[in-house]
Amino acid sequence: MSEQHHSPTKPDVDQEQTLYRKREAIYTRDVSGKWTFLRNLAMVVLLGIYYGLPWISVNGQQLVLFNLPERKFHIFGLVLWPQDFFYLALLLIISALALFFFTALAGRLWCGYACPQTVWTEIFMWFERQIEGTRQARIKLDKSEMNLNKFSRKFAKHLVWILFSLLTGFIFVGYFTPMATLWQEVLTNTLGPWETFWILFYGFATYGNAGWLREQVCIYMCPYARFQSAMFDRDTLLIAYDEKRGEPRGGRKIGSDHVEQGLGSCIDCKICVQVCPTGIDIRNGLQYQCIGCAACIDACDEIMDKMSYPRGLIRYTTENALEGQQTHIIRPRMLVYGALLTLITVAMFYSLFTRIPLEVDIIRDRNALYVQTDEGLIENVYTLKIVNMKETNETYHLSIEGIEGAELVNSAGDFTVPAGKVMEVPVRVKIDPVNLKSTSNLINFRLKSLTSENLEVIEHGRFLGPKG
Repeated sequence: MSEQHHSPTKPDVDQEQTLYRKREAIYTRDVSGKWTFLRNLAMVVLLGIYYGLPWISVNGQQLVLFNLPERKFHIFGLVLWPQDFFYLALLLIISALALFFFTALAGRLWCGYACPQTVWTEIFMWFERQIEGTRQARIKLDKSEMNLNKFSRKFAKHLVWILFSLLTGFIFVGYFTPMATLWQEVLTNTLGPWETFWILFYGFATYGNAGWLREQVCIYMCPYARFQSAMFDRDTLLIAYDEKRGEPRGGRKIGSDHVEQGLGSCIDCKICVQVCPTGIDIRNGLQYQCIGCAACIDACDEIMDKMSYPRGLIRYTTENALEGQQTHIIRPRMLVYGALLTLITVAMFYSLFTRIPLEVDIIRDRNALYVQTDEGLIENVYTLKIVNMKETNETYHLSIEGIEGAELVNSAGDFTVPAGKVMEVPVRVKIDPVNLKSTSNLINFRLKSLTSENLEVIEHGRFLGPKG
């Protein structure tokens, strides 16, 4: 009986699998068309606002400035204080509702035209095309060995990226430090440590996200890409490939009758893939990687024109429209989102433009419910915390009302609160117990400005006395 020896099997290195997939560089092709024009227009307008807004001043005051050391926020002539932070909560709610509304209506409209990642990636890709050339030129350059031409182009591209990123970081800090001061500090090399840190940090983030990560931010890092489909329905406007018209796809000569050849309108040129900033094939159906930039629409329309086919093989449409059914723009979710968005927006702006730049908090002395004076009067002690939310110093007069015979003892008299400051004013209120209707009585503190007209606040408090 012969003995068989089995040698251990060596693993085939070529067949090993890994969960990590190396990123494949995406070389986008130049494209033109109405959607590309709109996307570029949005990019120019949004970047113009971002880079230009901090330089605009009205009456010596920067139009938009979040002055953290002084706890003042200047926004288009309005001055907000930390006490107004609930407006930030309202703004976040409005932003979320707007995102829900426009996503349910028109898909990833935000991602394709207004998202900062999209906008900055577009300008970085424009720099790249200007320096390295067309898609084919960039592919050829990357595949070539390092030489003077390749080194100089790569060096120039990254230098422009870095300078533009540092400018972006500088402008970002300009929203928190007055631009005139910040610019002077740069010219005199006297930037503070925090300003330097945030310029470098924000600049590095811009350089990394727009220059290197690009579509990976949209595909892997952005949470919106993951839950956007929950806001879609069959009436949501999205970019889609008309499979019924396009299939079966295949190459053909210009002028030939593709119907006789049994072919659809798609010539399988793959230009829609080459122009896609995330590298997807829109013909594979709805994908979360699609950012809705509409570059594939312009590219496909250009090919359809060359083939003398009708445009719209790839277009903005809805699932219902693709199946020949009616699209319903007005539907329950749109009405709910629209009503909530309108209501909260109107309420926020009404509150902003009618707000009184004066706040009073009444704090009772909790050490004693009340004190009986030698004259037989009942006395309560309060501390008034007064917040002057104006840009000027204000002088106030304090009075008391609500209970007959109430006597206000205010050692401060008429007092002045500096602009943007908080002052605590101790006061005592004395009342004859005959005028007290119950153990706890409503009393009103009226604070009126002697400096500004029509500026006064009435704050309610409780006056405590003996039982019965």
